[in-house]
Parts: sequence; C-alpha cells; structure tokens
Amino acid sequence: MPILAATTMPPLFALLAIMLVGVVVVSLLLSRIRQSLLVGYFLCGVFIANSGVLASLGSANTEAGISQMAEFGVILLLFTLGLEFSLSELRFLRRLAFVGGSVQMVLCTLPITVAAVFFGVPVSQAIVLGVAMALSSTAISLKTFQDMELSGSPGARLAVGVAIFQDIFVIAFFLVLPLLFPAAAGASAGMMPTLLLLVGKGLLFVGLSFALAKWVIPRLLHAVADTRSRELFTLTVVGLCVGLAFLGGMLELSLALGAFVAGLAVSDSIYRHRILADVMPLKDLFLTLFFVSVGLMIDLRVALRWWPQILLATTALMFFKSTIITLIGRGLSLRTRPALLGALSLSGAGEFGLVLMQRAGELQPWSPAVQQVMLASTALSMGLIPFAMKMGDPIADLLKRLGLSGKATPMPLDVKPSERIKAMSDHAIVCGYGPVGQRLVEALDESGVPSIIVDLNAETVRRLHKAGRQVLFADAAHSETWDLAGIERARLIAFTFPDTNTTTAALPIILQHNREVTVIARAKFAPEAEALLQKGVHAVIHDEAESGRAVVREALHVYEEGQDRRT
Repeated sequence: MPILAATTMPPLFALLAIMLVGVVVVSLLLSRIRQSLLVGYFLCGVFIANSGVLASLGSANTEAGISQMAEFGVILLLFTLGLEFSLSELRFLRRLAFVGGSVQMVLCTLPITVAAVFFGVPVSQAIVLGVAMALSSTAISLKTFQDMELSGSPGARLAVGVAIFQDIFVIAFFLVLPLLFPAAAGASAGMMPTLLLLVGKGLLFVGLSFALAKWVIPRLLHAVADTRSRELFTLTVVGLCVGLAFLGGMLELSLALGAFVAGLAVSDSIYRHRILADVMPLKDLFLTLFFVSVGLMIDLRVALRWWPQILLATTALMFFKSTIITLIGRGLSLRTRPALLGALSLSGAGEFGLVLMQRAGELQPWSPAVQQVMLASTALSMGLIPFAMKMGDPIADLLKRLGLSGKATPMPLDVKPSERIKAMSDHAIVCGYGPVGQRLVEALDESGVPSIIVDLNAETVRRLHKAGRQVLFADAAHSETWDLAGIERARLIAFTFPDTNTTTAALPIILQHNREVTVIARAKFAPEAEALLQKGVHAVIHDEAESGRAVVREALHVYEEGQDRRT
C-alpha cells in the first residue's frame, strides 16, 4: 500500500526529495574515496528503483514523473551542448570533424550493428543500437577535460571535432528514423512519400530555426540585455530552449533535437558566455537528475540475470571505440598520447544515444533483456569515462615501452575562438569597460599583458567583440563567469567600477578558485574601502580620497603659482 495514499504530498515531490537527498549522501561517500560522482548518481537511481520506494509512492504517478524529469533533463542538457558547439567553429576543426567524425561513425556503427543482428536483435533495432552506441557523451568528455585543465589540448580538439560530427549525424538520423519502423510510424503510404514528408519537416524546422537565429533571437536578446534584468534574461533563455524544443516536438522530430538546435541558434551570439553562466547551474542539476533517472529505469532483477552480458558489452564498447578513435587520431597526425586521451573521452555511450533508443522504443518496444543490457552498459560506460581518461598517461607509457606508440608529425590545429580564453594564462581580468577600464586595458596592451574584459553593457560587448577583443558578456557575481574567464590561471583582477556589492559578492568565488591572484577594486566611501580590504582585496582605490588629493593638489598649485609670480 502506498505510504502517501492518505496524505496530500505529491508523489513527484516526494520522489524528487528522495533523489536529491540520496545523491548528496552518495556523492559525499564517493568524494572521500575520489571516485566518479556520475557512477554514484547512477547507483543512487538503481537503489531507489529497486528498494521498494517507488511502490510506496504510487507507481503510476512516479513512473510518469521519472519519465518527465529525465526528458526535461535531456532537453536542458542538449541545449547547453548545442550552445557549446558553434557551427561557425567547424572551419577550425573541419578535418577532425568531417574526416575523423565520419570515419568513426562508420567504423563503430557497422560492427556493433552486425554484432546485434548476430545476437538476435531485429535489423531495424540493430541499426539503431549501432548508431546509439557509436555516439559519445560530449558533456562528460568536455567536463572531464576541463577538470584535468586540458581544454585546449590536441586530444580535447580531437574529441570536440568528432563530437560535432556525431551531433550533426544524429540530427539527420532522427529524420530518417521512422523509415526503419514504417508500420509503427504510420508510413503506410510508401517509403518515398514518407521520406519526402520527413525531409520536408526537417527542412521546415531548420528553416524556421535559421530565420529565428538570424533575425528574431539576436534582436530579442539585445532588447532583454538592455533592461539589465538578470531574471528576465534567464527566463528568455529558458523560454527559447523550451520553445524550439516544443517546435521540434510539434513537427514529430524530437524535443531533445529541438533543444539542441535552440542551443546552436544562439551559439554564435555575443551573449553565449552569459547564457552559459545562467544555464550551467541548471544543467548540472538536471544532468544529475538525468543520471539518477537512467538508474531508475534499471530493473535490478533483470540486470543481475544478464550481468555477464552487461560487463561484456561495456568492456567491449569502451575498448573497441577507444581503439578505433586512437587509430583515427594517429591517422590525422596526432601523437599517441593526445590521440589516446581524446579516444578515451569518447569511449563510452552518450546522452543522444539514450534519446535515440527512447525514440526508437516508442516506435517499436525493445525486449526487456536488450533494453536493460543497453541501459546499464550505456550508464556504466558514461560513468567510467573520467576514470578511463585518468588512465590515459599510464596506457600511453605502456604503449611506448612496447614500441607501439610510433611517430607522428604534429598536425597544426587552429584554435577555436572559444578556446582562446581557455589557452590564456598569467592574464588580467578587467571587470567593467568604462573610462577607468579602458585606460587600464590600454596600459595592459602597451605592456604586453593579455587581458579579458567582463562587462554587462551589451553595446560595449558587441563593439569589443567585433574588434576582436577577448570579452565576456557576463555578471562578475556569477561563479560560472570566473570559470569562463580562467580565474585559476589569472594573475590580476581589477574591478574598475565602484559598485562594492558586486565586488563583495565576487570575492568569495575568487578566493575559492585562486588565492594567489591579486585583486584591485574601487570604492566610493571610506567604510566600503575598509570593508573590501578586510575581505581580501589587495588594493582599493578610494574615490573620495583620490578626489580629495586631486583637489588639494590643484588648489595648492594655484597658490604656488601666485607666490612665484609675486616673487
């Protein structure tokens, strides 16, 4: 009997509370032994699903709630992925993306498809499995590279290039997915009319998205940015994500696909970093809920019955994909170590693979054994990626000792615009580009010191962006802003405006990330200046004191000149 039957507490709220509390407990335990938190999220979901808690909450409502939370988590996750992967940056990674990505998809999809058919999976579902398992988790890959401080490395660029092609490929595959299941998709009119209808829907969606990205979204974001309202800006960003996701769903494509295209639509905007700063906390939350939700879909009784197949599938997938992608990287003239690191970051399955399997399951249900094996293998391989990447150096050393690393001529790889900031070090972060900020940046330029400007004036940011400056449209009070600005590698931070509220809010974040960085700030009044010094600011420019000294200097100069004339 459900324990909440006699209460008014919504089952979905109770489930969410149990999930979040469980995640915190498991994360604390895993952090003590320095293990991947993603594995903990997955295990937390498995425990909740198989402990009888769901039955006590009322299974019908909770199962619907699980599905909705997982889907919304995927929507927000894929929106941020689209935001991070700008199509305009393909020219910097075109060889890695189109050559490396296309070869990877072919060499990984075909063998997995053949293996699935060999084990009795129907051909249509085997093709979906092949594509789904060939896809990788770009979110986990990028996050792990950032944690390892290797975001601008050749291995990271290999991973990004291959991942961009995967995302483009799966968008096209979503369009033709109903052709693999014509009966379930209602394609009784024939393959050609169905194909034309699908292509028409896809072109309509792409056309509408392009029109919105070209003429509507930039003007909308400019208008919202000019209001200086943080709440309205965040609401607008989430509204764009949900709106284009809804459009994709209305055209029977995919909610997640619509959200990904929404991210692409604003990825080249000057507001990209501000959007990332606003959405990142939500993305991290829903990424957690997504992994817990995947664990909730695991039936432990079925999974334990098939645990040898799950371990075999996970091991084979990660070994096979990492080998293939390493060879591709070597073929593209990367050295063994970065090629191996990029390959290990892509060795698991990914979020888009789960979305693809879910969509295919709606057209033709999976057998319980196949579903449980693939879900468990996908989640397990995603959770093991951080550990696998940490093993990159030992594996590379082993290959070198065995004489298998070979030699390669490093390929010159262009640095993407979004990677330039990540590659900067010993730089200055200038908050505010008013008259004081402009003079400081000019002086830094003359001294050869690299700088990043952080400002919330949309017109100023647009002008600096066109001039080729490294500038972020972001709020200095946000933790994500400092991550984007490379706070760990900076030497100087200067708050060039006298708003001590912003400086006070940013100081704990700065000290948490980099206690060695020098902080300079401005303050209007003496109590504010004293408070900033006590909180850790190294030098405070007190506007009243500086103005007083200037007035005294000019006044005395007048009398000194008069005395000189009399003498």
